[in-house]
Amino acid sequence: MTANQPRTHQDQRSLPGEAARALALLRPLAAKYRLWFGGGILALIGVDLCQLLIPRVIKLSIDGLGSGTSSHQTLLRWGLVIIALAIGVAVFRFLWRNLILSFSRFMERDLRELLFGHLLTLDRPFFQRRTTGELMALATNDLASVQLALGMGVISLVDAIIMTGAVVMFMAYISPKLTLIALSPLPLLAVLTKVLSSRLHKRFAMVQETFSQLTELARSTINAMRLIKIYTREADQTTRFDQLGQVYIGQAMKVAAIQGLLFPVSGLVANVSLLLVVIVGGRMAINGVITIGDFVAFISYLFLLVWPMMAIGWVANLFQRGVTSLSRIQAILDERPAFAVSGAGLIPDQPVSSIELNSLDFSYPGQETPVLRAVSLTLGPGLFGLVGPTGSGKSTLCHLLARQYSVPEGTIRVNGRELNEIDLAWYRRSVAYAPQEPFLFADTIAANIAFGRPSATTAEIEAVARAVGIHGEIAQFTDGYASRIGEKGVKLSGGQRQRISLARALLTRAPVLIIDDGLSAVDAGTERHILAAIAEYARDAIVVMASHRLAQLAGARTVAVLEAGRVTGLGSHQQLVAGNSYYQTIHRKQAVDAAKGPSHGA
Repeated sequence: MTANQPRTHQDQRSLPGEAARALALLRPLAAKYRLWFGGGILALIGVDLCQLLIPRVIKLSIDGLGSGTSSHQTLLRWGLVIIALAIGVAVFRFLWRNLILSFSRFMERDLRELLFGHLLTLDRPFFQRRTTGELMALATNDLASVQLALGMGVISLVDAIIMTGAVVMFMAYISPKLTLIALSPLPLLAVLTKVLSSRLHKRFAMVQETFSQLTELARSTINAMRLIKIYTREADQTTRFDQLGQVYIGQAMKVAAIQGLLFPVSGLVANVSLLLVVIVGGRMAINGVITIGDFVAFISYLFLLVWPMMAIGWVANLFQRGVTSLSRIQAILDERPAFAVSGAGLIPDQPVSSIELNSLDFSYPGQETPVLRAVSLTLGPGLFGLVGPTGSGKSTLCHLLARQYSVPEGTIRVNGRELNEIDLAWYRRSVAYAPQEPFLFADTIAANIAFGRPSATTAEIEAVARAVGIHGEIAQFTDGYASRIGEKGVKLSGGQRQRISLARALLTRAPVLIIDDGLSAVDAGTERHILAAIAEYARDAIVVMASHRLAQLAGARTVAVLEAGRVTGLGSHQQLVAGNSYYQTIHRKQAVDAAKGPSHGA
């Protein structure tokens, strides 16, 4: 997909439909801050009333001068009134800016929290469809557009409506005929605004989509910086970033071209109105149809009307950007996790003690070929091994046992109960998971180990670190367990990252522990130490270990051999060595490799 072909489905929706959905999303949030919003609107009305009274005062003072009834004291009083009104404008303007802009910031915060909270409810398939850069763009650029629409956009819209209505009434009070002449160019402005706004919506959707791609490219490049330098791909990445940046700039310039038309067109229409008033109104004043004061007041009111007329284009721009961004956010909020849990979810009385797989078939979303085929296994306390060639389904089975994907009804039972009936959060709290490629936060070593159990004491953290053979290495860091390890544990070796991940899993004391080739980067000596700790853990828990090293599975009660998604062997290490062809082949090869010399992990 190119940058010119956004993934969003906004083009297929009508603009009124999107606006309605946007309002539906904002309505419950806005209700929380209705006092801020209402106070801001009242202050805005106060500003407009003060501004509307100033031309009236000017009219009275000029008419008094024309009739000779004004004195120095009268002019001084009118001057003091104008100063008081100007002070009122300043005070009310300060109030509405604080109240309404605070309202927009509160709304932005709540929308961000709503989006973030919803993302935490979504499952693995969603994050395989959506890039991190796209989600980051939603939480930054798109939310900024929504905030601007809710802040200055709302202010400008309300101000334009109030000011236009009041100004037209004051103008009509002076001369209905002249008012109709002044407003005659407005239909042209309405038509042009509608046409340009429609184009703006489509182009801005493309801009936001490209910005998502640009953000994702920057994120992935920074995360892969070591790999890029190893393969000397800096120039290529710079070229890719520049090309996507050029596409983004090109699309942004198209948006700017429309924005650049909206404001001048509004200004042109306003100036045409002013020209008509000067020509027609001037003649009316000369002929005595209206007074000079009326004419000056009418011109002053028309100047007050110029801003609402020019604001139409700007407001249309802000709201189109806001609606486009809000619809992108709404598309994420419309996503639902794939897991089907009956009712509120059953919470068993006892911890997980048995897991049964009955003819389990599984295909990844969007794929037709099954990854697992008719898998039937029974898991109980103790160490259960999984072995098989790459692509045999070991990791997939681990993912399903960790409840990262939905499973067909009746294929997995926990403690004798259907898995899909069990509360999802309860089950996930019952499972600790140590993958081959662990994720570590840019935090301290202690915080990473205690992530699954933040209440753990220092002694407990050190105990699991000793169990996985990394305590001594941590002690060599300048700050020990308080050392920060960089993004994704960049300061650590692969073996260190795996052992911290395993320590994190052990610390949770979960009744189910899944280790998906989580010792692949550990040397043989440390491996034996860790296996002893895992064997101790497995006395009271279900431990599932997927591995390519048969030595890691030698102490397992049962080992399952997976080939092409099917269980082709099941038994103890000794039984499989004696009776399973795949297991025999791997065992002989690894025995020869071990005889040649010790392996070395990272």
